[in-house]
Amino acid sequence: MRILLVEDDERISSFIKRGLEAEGHVVDLAQNGEEGLDKGTIPNDVIILDCLLPGKNGDEVCRALRREGIQTPILMLTAKDALQDKIHGFDCGADDYLTKPFEFEELLVRLKALSRRQPLIKASAQLQVADLTLDRDSQEVHRGGTRLTLTRKEFLLLEYLMTHAGKAVSRTSILEQVWGYHQDIDTNSVDVYIGFLRKKIDVGRETKLINTVRDFGYKMTKTS
Repeated sequence: MRILLVEDDERISSFIKRGLEAEGHVVDLAQNGEEGLDKGTIPNDVIILDCLLPGKNGDEVCRALRREGIQTPILMLTAKDALQDKIHGFDCGADDYLTKPFEFEELLVRLKALSRRQPLIKASAQLQVADLTLDRDSQEVHRGGTRLTLTRKEFLLLEYLMTHAGKAVSRTSILEQVWGYHQDIDTNSVDVYIGFLRKKIDVGRETKLINTVRDFGYKMTKTS
């Protein structure tokens, strides 16, 4: 599974990450509410979300993700064990609730149960921005009815930009989400691949969809 872990306590996040990776899962980390909200819009199988976070708290992040139409199963972590607290978490859009401290084996069982629900609540396979469409299932991209041939990396980069359409995304965040920091590359690779995408998507078209945000990164326009 691809799991997003939103937890500001480095000791806890390190423990959970190591354990999940030992089980063969891919784990992405976020250390505050804003980062969790940003990374939560990327396709994940499950999100582990701590309630008490700097910036936006877990409840706020959960509500915001649901408002944006993100239906990824969310497991809330909290030190509060009162029934009313759990009810509040479910009202915010959480799918399950685990109280700290917990046994790692219980966390695994909860995650497996949530992942089995995923086919029933899968997010839309198709993204669309203006006349550009991307289908996650078929791995096809079209603009104006014309099919575009992309490499795997170009596809992942475009998916990230379209998922964040209308928002400026930094080169660093693109590098982290599309390449992963474990690879020996730098932000120049982002610029190179943006150039590849522009040639296939924007060149020869009146409306340019991929825009440069000076000294920061890029933004995909929402409208044609």
